[in-house]
Parts: sequence; structure tokens; C-alpha cells
Amino acid sequence: MAASEQPGRFNTRAALQAGLVIPAHPLALTPTRSMDERHQRALTRYYVAAGAGGMAVGVHTTGFPIHDDKIGLYRPVLELAAETASAALASSPRPFVRVAGLLGDTAQALREAQVALALGYHCGLLSLGAWRDATDAAILAHCQRVAEAIPLFGFYLQPAVGGRRLSYAFWREFAEIPQVVAIKVAPFDRYATLDVVRALADAGRDDIALYTGNDDAIVPDLVTDVPVTSGGRAYTRHFVGGLLGQWAVWTQSAVTMLREVQAWRASGATAVPREWLTRGAVLTMANAVIFDAAQGYTGCLPGILEVLRLQGLVRGCWTFDTHERLSPGQAEAIARLSAQYPGLVDDDFVAEHRDAWLA
Repeated sequence: MAASEQPGRFNTRAALQAGLVIPAHPLALTPTRSMDERHQRALTRYYVAAGAGGMAVGVHTTGFPIHDDKIGLYRPVLELAAETASAALASSPRPFVRVAGLLGDTAQALREAQVALALGYHCGLLSLGAWRDATDAAILAHCQRVAEAIPLFGFYLQPAVGGRRLSYAFWREFAEIPQVVAIKVAPFDRYATLDVVRALADAGRDDIALYTGNDDAIVPDLVTDVPVTSGGRAYTRHFVGGLLGQWAVWTQSAVTMLREVQAWRASGATAVPREWLTRGAVLTMANAVIFDAAQGYTGCLPGILEVLRLQGLVRGCWTFDTHERLSPGQAEAIARLSAQYPGLVDDDFVAEHRDAWLA
């Protein structure tokens, strides 16, 4: 049993089951592509102040190149985020789940898991990008090994940004790993999404929290009750929260939205408010611009950073992959989003507190 799961310590599983907004933490860089510590701290402070229930660091939105030993930023980035979040939470403590991105072959993922645990991270989001050509059996063995070192946040990443197709049978076997605490479902595919939900139900794993990573279908995931059957019992499963690159921007509005969904569920109401479906369509349209869906997501990370730049939280939209840049017209389209979709943004909140976060 990992240290973060020991009795009397932070209960990662329970915190995740409650349903949280978990932003995928970007990386603020200087024009020369070194870490911009001042603005990086500001981002973490923003997520805490916005009411996020955790953060995911070292994930796709952070930039996978930080896992490269030649860059040498994996530990510094995770450490800075952990220290900054702890300081920001000191005056008003609350559960805050720290998720560390894990990458590479088994040896590398295990090394990163040890770094994450030493820095106070509660679980690992395991990317399978290095296993695109491996058999399901090999991937499952890898996942089991890593889960023995750190509680596991499963990750179904869409192929367009480095993931691979994973079958119902894979997720049914994955659900047998005892240390799995949650799964981020992000294939951007309804059939594949439902495969994961059914697999968990068939495994009888009601203790694994479902988190949407489908940035193109956030609201539908959160409000849909999926009918499932397990052990002869018919019931429903639903996504309790999200771990999302989209929630790296406009985070306060995302927190408000999730709380509204949770209040609706707690009320026992059965009819989904019609305006939420409209809000979901609006959010998907905005996400299409930010993630550069029309160009196959080539401007995804710069798009996230451009929103934050316009708010004054980062200095530019630079990433370590120099080929990653805004697509033609993307910056202009992003600049129009606040006026087009005022109900989605949190510009006023950021403007009010930005100077304090940058101090």
C-alpha cells in the first residue's frame, strides 16, 4: 500500500470520488524556453484560488518534453507546483489532489513515481504513449508494476495527441488492478468512452472514480447517467469530475459549473436543465478554437497558453516543441472568445487577483 493510501493519511480515493475540477497544469516559459518560475507560481495560485480540487502536473498540457533527462525539469516543475499549492492552501486547508504525470517505459515510470511520492503527490496519471505498438498484455503488466509503487489514475488518451485505441477487454482487465483510484477517459469518442464505463461496472469497481478528459464533450459526460449492470444489479454510473486541459483556463467558471451539476444530482431531479446542454455546445465550440481542432490539434498547447497570456498569467505561448505554434487565425479567434462566450470566462476574477498571484 502506497504511503498516500495508508490509514490516517490523505484519502486519495475518497477525495476523487467526491468529484473535483482538476486542471491539467501548463508550463510557463520565458522567450528563451526556460521555466518562468514567477508565472508558473501564479498559475498554481490561480488554480487554488479558483476552487480547483487538485492539479495534474507533468501531463500532456504541461508538455511531455519535461520528462526528458536532457531538459531536466520533471522534478523542478512538480516540486514548484507542490510547494506553491501547499503555501496557498496553508491559510484555508482543504483536500487538494496532486496528480503526477508518469511517462515512458516501466523503469522510467517507476523512477518518476518515486519522485512524485517524495514531493507529496497522491497518484500518478500514467501515459501509455511509449506503448503504442505493444500488446495489451504487456501494457497491463506495465500498469500493474507502476500501480504497486503509486496509486494509479488511468488514462485513455486520444490517438490524435499520442494515445492509442484501447478495447473494452483492456479496460476490463485494467479494472482488476487494486491500486487504480480513478480513470481519465479522453478518447474523444463516445463508443470508446462507454467501453470504459461498462468495463468498470462489469468488474464491480464502483470505487474507481470516472473523470472526463473529453474536452469536446465535458457537459454531456458530467450530466449523463450511463446504464450498466453488475452482478445482476442494474444501476447507473456517471463522471464525477474532470481532469482537463480545457479546465486549465477559465477554471473558476469550471468550478462553478461542476458545483451546479453536483447540486442538481443531490436534489434528486431527473430532468437535465435544457440550458446546460446549450452551455455544453458553447463550451465545445470554444474548445475547438483553443485546441485547434480544425488543424488536428496542432495548436492545442499554444492555444491554452494564449488564453492565459491574454489574461496576463503567462508571458507567451511558447512550448519546448518549437514546431508547436498557433495556427493561422487561431490567435484572432481566441481573442474573440471572451466576447462571444462571456458565461464561460473568468476574466474579471483573474484581473482582480492577478497581481497578488504574480507577487
